[in-house]
Amino acid sequence: MSESADPQYVNQHGLGPHVVGQRVVVRRILRGETGPTGGPAFTDLLGVCTAWSDGSCVVQPVDGPPVVIATADIVSGKPVPPRPSTRHRVSPQGAQLRALALWPDLDTEPLGDWVLRHSPTSTARRANSVLALGPSGVTDAYDRVVDFYAPRTGRPIAAVLPDSDEDAMFRGHGWVAESGDADTLFQLASVAQVARRLRGSRQARPPVLDEQGDLVTVRIGERASGVAAYADDWVGFRGIHVDPAHRRQGLALAVMAALLDWGAERGATTAYLQVLGDNAPALALYERLGFTTHHPYRYLAPPRSD
Repeated sequence: MSESADPQYVNQHGLGPHVVGQRVVVRRILRGETGPTGGPAFTDLLGVCTAWSDGSCVVQPVDGPPVVIATADIVSGKPVPPRPSTRHRVSPQGAQLRALALWPDLDTEPLGDWVLRHSPTSTARRANSVLALGPSGVTDAYDRVVDFYAPRTGRPIAAVLPDSDEDAMFRGHGWVAESGDADTLFQLASVAQVARRLRGSRQARPPVLDEQGDLVTVRIGERASGVAAYADDWVGFRGIHVDPAHRRQGLALAVMAALLDWGAERGATTAYLQVLGDNAPALALYERLGFTTHHPYRYLAPPRSD
């Protein structure tokens, strides 16, 4: 035990050689210093434990040089989960706003912190629903949602986070799961990681590219197609489709590879897509490519009258 350590404060932790290589938080006594109450002074350190031996451990913080800590001076500590990647620190609302790029003709209108979305050319829910992933800050938001969609689609739809206050509010007005589908999973991945895992999926004949600004459509004859959009260093996919007669030939991966290459050429570092949570085959495929769920969301709408 160090000269300044007090037995009541030390060795009350579960750290040891087993945490080498893990991210940890460590509280330790500062030798020769007094705390504000007259007792020992403490400090906390967050970083990766790189060594543990001979009565000391080494912690590498995010910034600065490694810190050597006498194990006798450790008061408490524990492993902590890895720091989320920058892309996963984006809010659900922020991620969804990037995905608006997938609908170039989209009409949007802010409703406080909500976004009213309508496409004159598409019937997709993502293009014809209010994005309500947090408080709107508007007292009559519900009525304005209903009024906005009445002359446009005739049936309002809301995209909400599961079990959120917004979920409860719309359900309180009698809304139910739109079409009875499972929750949708918004998934993210590193473009570089997906590219590595898609190696070998490029077709000998490059797919046909139909590029319109920051949106592109890829086609492999009449057999397969897909759409991608680029915005703020993110590239997103939608409408990946393979003719049933040509499935299990790697065409979906070839389309994704071409779309990913297109996005990477524009500087995209993050890839995203959205998939229903009960689509097990698609989820297994995307997991193999490196996609993980950023957030789930669901669509609610008034029950149909027919």
